[in-house]
Amino acid sequence: MKNKTDIKSLNLCELEAAFTQMALPRFRASQVYRWLQVQGVTYFDEMTNVSLQLREQLAAAYFIPSAQIERKLVSQIDGTVKYLFSLYDGQTVESVVMQYKYGYTICVSTQVGCRMGCRFCASTLNGCIRNLAASEILSQIHAAQRDLSIRISHVVLMGMGEPLDNFENVLRFLELVSDENGLNISARSISLSTCGIVPKIKELTKRKLQITLSVSLHAPNDAIRSTIMPVNRKWGVDTLLAACREYASVTGRRISFEYTMIDGVNDSDACARELGKKLRGMLAHVNLIPVNLVKENTFHKSDKVHIERFIEVLKEYGVTATVRRTLGADINASCGQLRQSAKQAEQKEVSN
Repeated sequence: MKNKTDIKSLNLCELEAAFTQMALPRFRASQVYRWLQVQGVTYFDEMTNVSLQLREQLAAAYFIPSAQIERKLVSQIDGTVKYLFSLYDGQTVESVVMQYKYGYTICVSTQVGCRMGCRFCASTLNGCIRNLAASEILSQIHAAQRDLSIRISHVVLMGMGEPLDNFENVLRFLELVSDENGLNISARSISLSTCGIVPKIKELTKRKLQITLSVSLHAPNDAIRSTIMPVNRKWGVDTLLAACREYASVTGRRISFEYTMIDGVNDSDACARELGKKLRGMLAHVNLIPVNLVKENTFHKSDKVHIERFIEVLKEYGVTATVRRTLGADINASCGQLRQSAKQAEQKEVSN
C-alpha cells in the first residue's frame, strides 16, 4: 500500500478531479465510485464495466482498503452476528449486526483499540493502535452486507474506539455513507457515540448534522465519573452537559445518554435523583445498560430491582429512560471482547 492513495475514502468530486487529471471522462469516475461505495468491491478487477487498461492504471496509483472476516459468531438466541475483521496491515476490529423490526443495524468500529481508558470497557484494554480511515469504517458495512446478503439501513458508531478522537475520518465516513450516490443511509439513521470530548461536540454542533448523538455518561457527578472514565478529568459532567444542551438546542435532535448500571457504583437512588435534576428539561433519553462482564475488572451489573427503581426516580424529573435490549448475549456481542480473546490466544501460542 506504500505510496498509493486510498481511493475508497475519496468523495465523488475528488474522484472526478483525479480522473480529469488523468484525462479520463467524468462518467468513468461515477462508475468507479459506485463500485467502491455501493458494491463495496475489494479489488479493481471486480469492476466488470471498466476497461482492463483503466483498472491497471488505477491499481498502480490507488489501493482499496477492505475488511476481511477473521472470525464470525452467530447468536443462537436472536441471530445477532459478531465479526472480527482483519485490515490491510493485520490489525483487527469488531462489528456487530443486529436485526430489528425496522431492518438491520450495524455497530462499527472507528479505531483499532481505544485510548479513552474507561474502566468497564474491553476495547480500551490495550490502548489505541491507530485510527481507521473512512474507507475502513465503510468496509465493515460492505463486508457484513456481502456476507449476510442483506441491506443495512442503520449505523451505530459505537464499536471499538472513540469516534470523536478520529474526528476528520469519521466526518468523511458520515459524508460517504449518507451520499445518495453511495450507500445512501440517512443521517437520521446514524448514531455516533462519544465518551464526551467537549470541543469536538461543539464542532459537531456547528455542522448541524442530523445524526443522533449518544453520550456515554455513566455517572451523574465528577466524583464517580472520574473514577471510571478518565476523560472526565478534562471535561467534567457539567461542562459536558452544557455542550449537550447546546447540541440539542441547535440541531433539534434528541440526545441519547448511555448509562451503564454498575452495582454499588452508580445505581443508587441518590445517583438517579442527581441525574434527573441535571437532565431535566433537556431533549434527551437515557439508555440504561447493565454492565458487561469483563474479566479484567471487578464490576457487576445492577439487579433488576435497582434498575427499575432508577427508571422510576428519573421519571419524577420528567426524564425518560429505558433498559437497552440485550442482543447476542451468548456471543459476548459488546465490542472489544472478541479482539481481546483473539489477542490472548495469539500471545499464548507465541509463548508456547
